[in-house]
Amino acid sequence: MSEPRFLVVRLGSLGDIVHTFPAVAALREAFSFAQIVWLTHPRWSALIESSELATEIWETETRSYNSLREVIGRVRKADFTTAIDYQGLWKSATLPFLARVPRRIGFSSQTIREFGVPILYTDRVASTATHIADQNGELSRHAGARNGVAPFSLAVSSIQEAFVLQLLRGYSISRYVVLSPAGGWRSKCWPPERYGALCQKICSDLGMRCVLNYGPGEEECAAAVKAASGEADPIAYNGSLGHLMPLLRNAGCIVGGDTGPLHLAVALGTPAVALFGPTDPARNGPYRTAATPGNDIVLRSPNAITTYKRGDRPDPSLLEIAVETVFDAVRRQVEART
Repeated sequence: MSEPRFLVVRLGSLGDIVHTFPAVAALREAFSFAQIVWLTHPRWSALIESSELATEIWETETRSYNSLREVIGRVRKADFTTAIDYQGLWKSATLPFLARVPRRIGFSSQTIREFGVPILYTDRVASTATHIADQNGELSRHAGARNGVAPFSLAVSSIQEAFVLQLLRGYSISRYVVLSPAGGWRSKCWPPERYGALCQKICSDLGMRCVLNYGPGEEECAAAVKAASGEADPIAYNGSLGHLMPLLRNAGCIVGGDTGPLHLAVALGTPAVALFGPTDPARNGPYRTAATPGNDIVLRSPNAITTYKRGDRPDPSLLEIAVETVFDAVRRQVEART
């Protein structure tokens, strides 16, 4: 019997792709020689390549008609046996449907966020798992994987790692903590002034410098944290994903909310202090496999209500997480790693 040919659809974003890796690793574990083509946005190709799980990575830009038409035609010609849509959106489900992949696996309406999407699947999986990584694993198991999730590792370029370490040496930094204060919606982000106060305590009490990671559109948040940090003067970093990976892997720990960089750091084996508010850490929190064991610290107010509501100011529950509480968690993580 010939090996199946899988089309994996997970277009973005950073944290969501990281939480898809365990499920695709289970697919690769079960079908060692199968063709697994991962369809994604060009921005994430290098990240997916670092997992070494996909036979090929195909890029598409969903806002470009020409790009979509090209990739749909390419999928039609590839003779895939199964498509697995780990994203569960109209834009992701439509691609294998229009490309006429005979078997299309996705979540049922009980799990999916956008109404009506499951109509495009031939196989609809009613998820019973809590964490999104395990939910993704249920799709892999439905496709024939023995286990829903499996360990994976991410390859970090030695050249890029050398570059980052040299950059840090230029600031006389050898031990550091990464702060990831932004993350899309402000309602799930701890206030910038508290990150600044935390940075000051890390510097004065632990003798460590902070590296402030931020991405496109997050300049205002980064500037606010830097201003609140005073003489602790964190190093602001907004470089490429290839350079971010060694920066995260070599950190004493990372502090952040429900953000892509935090989930990437966990996948690289870095201890995390995760600050949660309106999103549920049971579903979206740090997730580890046997390849990256660790004990992450998740801080969330007992008064927090899971709403996933987007807003332009921190959720009130996040204001109940004190700087001293976060600092104590950072200290424990740093001491455990040294």
